[in-house]
Amino acid sequence: MKELLEFLARSLVDEPDAVRVEDIQGESSLILQLHVDPDDVGKVIGRQGRIAKSMRTLVKAAAYKDGNRVTVEIVD
Repeated sequence: MKELLEFLARSLVDEPDAVRVEDIQGESSLILQLHVDPDDVGKVIGRQGRIAKSMRTLVKAAAYKDGNRVTVEIVD
């Protein structure tokens, strides 16, 4: 899941080297925190959050296939 999110984010931003994904194991799910360059936050979120919602949907679908639960957070 971490690699999928990182791949998606790197393909969207201008500074792909600044993309970093941290994984935090919660009680019942995995939390993925996406860190990008401050200038690229808008590109990752998209208009009205459409890109962020799409990325969350893709990662959740891949995680569900493996029987896991994932939450994606975009951190400044």
